[in-house]
Amino acid sequence: MMTKQTKQTFIKGAMILLAAGIINRLLGFVPRIALPRIIGAEGVGLYQLSYPFLTVMLTIITGGIPLAVAKWIAEAESQGDSARVKYIFRTAMALVTSLGILMTAIMLLCAPWIMKHVLPDARVYRTFMVMTPLLLIIGISSVYRGYFQGKQNMIPTAVSQTVETILRIIASLSFAYMLLPLGVEWAAAGAMLGAVVGEIGGLAVLLWKYYRDKSRIKEAIGSPNQSASKNVPVLRRLLGLSIPVTGSRMVGSLSYLLESILTARSLAAAGIATGIATAQYGALQGMIVPLLLLPTALTYSLAVSLVPSLSEAAAKGENALIHKRLHQSLRLALVSGAPFVVIMTLFAEPICRILYNHTEIAPMLQLIAPVGIFIYLQAPLQAALQALNKPGTALINTLIGAIVKLFIIVQLASDPEFGIYGALIAINVNIVLVTVLHGISVLRFIGFHMKIVDFVKVGAAMLIMGAAAQFTMNRQPLPAEWINLMLACAASVIVYLLLMVAMKIIDRHDIKRIPILGNWLK
Repeated sequence: MMTKQTKQTFIKGAMILLAAGIINRLLGFVPRIALPRIIGAEGVGLYQLSYPFLTVMLTIITGGIPLAVAKWIAEAESQGDSARVKYIFRTAMALVTSLGILMTAIMLLCAPWIMKHVLPDARVYRTFMVMTPLLLIIGISSVYRGYFQGKQNMIPTAVSQTVETILRIIASLSFAYMLLPLGVEWAAAGAMLGAVVGEIGGLAVLLWKYYRDKSRIKEAIGSPNQSASKNVPVLRRLLGLSIPVTGSRMVGSLSYLLESILTARSLAAAGIATGIATAQYGALQGMIVPLLLLPTALTYSLAVSLVPSLSEAAAKGENALIHKRLHQSLRLALVSGAPFVVIMTLFAEPICRILYNHTEIAPMLQLIAPVGIFIYLQAPLQAALQALNKPGTALINTLIGAIVKLFIIVQLASDPEFGIYGALIAINVNIVLVTVLHGISVLRFIGFHMKIVDFVKVGAAMLIMGAAAQFTMNRQPLPAEWINLMLACAASVIVYLLLMVAMKIIDRHDIKRIPILGNWLK
């Protein structure tokens, strides 16, 4: 059995994942910046168009199974039931592996039909074929991550994600560059091959972390002579949680797939050529949205740590702890995401020029940046609903948002006056609507809500921070634009943090929980 020393507290676990998430997000921007310069916006578009279909297939394979594994293992650990842990792991791994093999075969057999009838650009074929191994690799990795997260040991997940990111960067850029002479579609396929290499590396780390301890092997896989009938109730319980969560994620995945298809079709209806439409979609999904999602390194870490923590608290009937954990998560998401919103809104043009050398996409960033606050709050709220056995509610909320988004895409993106901005408006509406519905659901089920005064304080700090950033940038004290941008960001963030401390949104105790900084303060 895993020793108690390996189990981390909620905040410590979240901070471990946050550290890895920040490293991975920063590293992840290396290909985001370099890839458009190597294969252009059209190549990025071909690369991005294959992802929605991959997301749908991965949702079928993994869905809510890793979440269920983390939840049930956390509960079993709190009750000291190690026998149930091994059955959960074995059943989940068998289920995911079987589904992975089946879905991979379906993708390979149906690829020509999918190219013709589903995906909007036939040049995606090579990228599509290269990505098929990801189904089985990511599926197996997700079960191992769910296992470690259920044990509230976030280190294996953090290390594997970092290794995966580094390998993916090196391989993606190398393969894309080497295959570019064969054509932009081959270069996009090379970038996808790099993603496969990265996932293999991440899985290798998880396997090494898992099998290095012989006692952990015995706990997780048990004896082969044990009765298979004991797996039946575990399978029912796993499916009982994972099917609604899979349904919720399937709505999001299908909405992502339909978004890519409908956006391309609507842009064509607006009179935009296929190549230009692919480039515009690539700019939106491959350049703008990743910038918006940069702070989700924190919200992801909070959501992952929140599920086992809330599950354990709910199993013990500790309602006060549930409220405390939710408040910690949402406050951290709000406080950390707000500065990014200010910076992306004010400095959209220099950011796009410095990072991508494409200033024409800056208005897209400026339009989507303000809704960032909602997407940063969405992950902890959804994790709370899932941990509190309300995945069906999350499914309904996601479904409503998806229907509204797709309707707006068809109405606006097909209008030449809106074009790609119609799709962008639809994404904004979806983000705000789903987050508000999740918040209402959490309030209804457990009576939890954020204090309005916290939002007022953070909003005031954002305005003052923005003024400080704009003042610094306008003075242009240094010759290089990127240095002035960094200086303006740093100065405004310092002002923002001082205001957070002065308004008592964050205090010394919050900082003490952060690794390294906390030790320095002590």
